[in-house]
Amino acid sequence: MPSATHIASKSIISARSVDDVRPLKVIGIGAGISGILAAIRLPRKLKDFELVIYDKNEEVGGTWFENRYPGCACDIPAHCYQLSFESNPAWSTFYAKAPEILEYWKRVADKYGVRKYMKLSHKAMQARWDESTSKWVVTLQNITTGEVFEDTADALFTGIGVLNEWKWPSIPGLKDFKGKLLHSAQWDESYDYKGLNVAVIGAGSSGIQIVPTLQPEVERLDHYVRGRTWIATTIAADEVKKRNDTASNFEFTKDEIDAWLQDPTLYLSYRKKLEAELQSGHIITMKGSEAQKEARAFFTQLMRDRLAKKPQVAEHMIPDFPPLCKRLTPGPGYLEALTKENVDVVPTAIERITATGIQTTDGKHREVDAIVCATGFDTSFQNRFPIYGIGGIKMGERWKSRVDTYLSMMVDGFPNFFMSLGPNSGVGGGNLLMLIERIAEYTAQVLYKMQTENILTVQPTYKATQNFTDFCDAYFAGTVFSEECSSWYKGGTGKNGRVVAIWPGSSLHAIRTLEKPRWEDFQYTYVDGNEFGWIGDGWSTLDRLDDADKTYYLDNQQMIHQPLEERTGMEGLAGDLARTALSEENGKNGG
Repeated sequence: MPSATHIASKSIISARSVDDVRPLKVIGIGAGISGILAAIRLPRKLKDFELVIYDKNEEVGGTWFENRYPGCACDIPAHCYQLSFESNPAWSTFYAKAPEILEYWKRVADKYGVRKYMKLSHKAMQARWDESTSKWVVTLQNITTGEVFEDTADALFTGIGVLNEWKWPSIPGLKDFKGKLLHSAQWDESYDYKGLNVAVIGAGSSGIQIVPTLQPEVERLDHYVRGRTWIATTIAADEVKKRNDTASNFEFTKDEIDAWLQDPTLYLSYRKKLEAELQSGHIITMKGSEAQKEARAFFTQLMRDRLAKKPQVAEHMIPDFPPLCKRLTPGPGYLEALTKENVDVVPTAIERITATGIQTTDGKHREVDAIVCATGFDTSFQNRFPIYGIGGIKMGERWKSRVDTYLSMMVDGFPNFFMSLGPNSGVGGGNLLMLIERIAEYTAQVLYKMQTENILTVQPTYKATQNFTDFCDAYFAGTVFSEECSSWYKGGTGKNGRVVAIWPGSSLHAIRTLEKPRWEDFQYTYVDGNEFGWIGDGWSTLDRLDDADKTYYLDNQQMIHQPLEERTGMEGLAGDLARTALSEENGKNGG
């Protein structure tokens, strides 16, 4: 097993107070949701701490800053797609569109003052662990000036997301097209497609949103769909059906928003109702479960009903694999758009792109003014900026044989390294943002231990990393995620590849798992080589300061004559003891 630098110790007594805090610097990569949360959580947990977060974009927000294609929205209800501790009662629509979501994250960044940690328009080129100094050396480029420089830190935190590296499809002749070529992840907002003939290649999450948005505006829309995909009902479908019969998106009324703004309890009740439904579908992911069978029958009938005007499309679209094998998409308005007269669904494989259009393998050529490639991202975890650990091992090279992590966050051989939304960190159902919150808090807990316990480096053990990875494989074997289908969950490894993108369990399982570190799964080295150095030199920092409060532990004192009921609002140890005593007393009395 690789080990980090170990400094020889000369004494069991370390030259530090027992409560000294070791100064730490952390470099973060990515100012999207993960970066914003790290910038909120870390400074509140750590002391004597420096944080700098680099991002290639000129604004915070990550994917919500980058994605600007027509119809771009979150297919999770807006009231579920927000921080647990920052509710926005004023979402304008049930499914929020990208600009409104971006505005929410900008408001969060401003409210918590995290922009001071951000260095935008800076691209990470590589990161390398320096064994001689036990620090990360990160090479960066200032996109504005072109300057390349290095920054160093004690710890490295990446929050660059899974769906970040977009790519053009490998179709012969793609660059020969003389019309407008667009990609969903690099949209040209100045392009006017109204009244034109447009082709949309791909029926993933972005394609499913682009098609119903373009359909009413264009003269003709050719939609190239090779694979099959399940289109689900909207989450909290009953709420949507109250507003319209199409189970599509809807706007909240001013009265509703005003009521929620004035009554946080009323709003919380609504939010929890939606959240409960979001968190209640885990059983559907289990192979052979009655819930899975019922879901398949329901979605099949739903798709046939919505595609009744074009039953041949239903025959091509409805999958032969179970729901949730690949990401399940509500797709408001998508199936309805496919039935319109100006939409032609093309299931035939594309042979090549010509200067004027698209030719399929059946010999047909369809001329178009624009081609939209909604063909997705590189999900292999291989083509990110290179990260080199102990012994110069490149993480991407290591993962070519088997993607392995500890709890999706850390990797043995890469000390003081943390990932948000690394391999096996997504969700097949439930709430992803709650996981991102836990990852930020978990990282803060590990860094706090480093600061306060004389720790130089921390990394998961090889055994713990392999145990988690083995657990992933064993768990997914019993789920529909491992069925034969093309899914980005499998990291581009084919229809029968390993599931490497999502968490092995429900999102509630992940939330519980990541609440606190299991310290015995880690190996450590120490600042002065003294593994007992956390106890210091027999002094507290309070002993060294004449004006320090040396009786701080009395601050929560109460009087003996006060009943326990009056003490339960106390903070700290005294409050905990009072609440425990009261609970025991109630138990004796049958209360």
